[in-house]
Amino acid sequence: MGGDGAAAVTYAEAKSSGKIKVGFANEAPWAFLDEKGELTGYAPTVARAVLKKLGINEVEGVVTDFDGLIDGVRAKNYAFVAAGMFINPKRCESSDFAIPDYRVGSAFLVPKGNPRDITRFEDITRANVRIATLGGAVENGYAESSGVPSNLIEPMAKQDDILRAVRNNDVYGGAMLDVTASWLVKNNPDANLEVTSSFQFSAKPDVGTFNFRLDDDQFREDFNRELRALHESGEWLKLVEPFGLTAANEPDPSRTTEQYCTA
Repeated sequence: MGGDGAAAVTYAEAKSSGKIKVGFANEAPWAFLDEKGELTGYAPTVARAVLKKLGINEVEGVVTDFDGLIDGVRAKNYAFVAAGMFINPKRCESSDFAIPDYRVGSAFLVPKGNPRDITRFEDITRANVRIATLGGAVENGYAESSGVPSNLIEPMAKQDDILRAVRNNDVYGGAMLDVTASWLVKNNPDANLEVTSSFQFSAKPDVGTFNFRLDDDQFREDFNRELRALHESGEWLKLVEPFGLTAANEPDPSRTTEQYCTA
């Protein structure tokens, strides 16, 4: 594959050709196409820095619906997933994760002033308002665990769909990651929306990273080595700050991927 100039879907081929394909879901600020059609965001930026150390200088993105990303990497549509994906036990059954790369909380995207005072999932039931979520994202499980009736939760395919629905009063608000909600408000100042305070749903924080095929151990180990070095040098923070992540989003270095893979 190195000879025909195509981006590779395996580590060995990528090391030979210097080009690699990554899967992403086109969700800003995690991994998305900018106005020029260039792949950018937190995950591709960090991935490029890591891959450069491994001798792979060209990254090509393959847009995939978020809940199809793991199936796509297993089908070798791309070499790994760079999309800001949480580590959880279910995903660990069918894929392998890199070391924890960031942690986030949840928040609600709501009308300015938050007139119905939605700050936790339990508030949705109390106020009897409809809230949009991203299909396949963790907030759907959080709502269910909090006893929110399913008719009050409306999963949507894209975060821009959620923004539009809240802005147009089709739903009261949107439940999403704090970093994502802040990005949407910052980039849509005329939408008259705000973000509620970030919160952790459970004692175990939401931690995300890059996702690999099962048993693609050499690639994952080499990637982990360089990713760890980015965190230890402080370079990681410089890379991610333009996308709304801060020192507060640094994961606890004492917690391992294996710990997050267990319930």
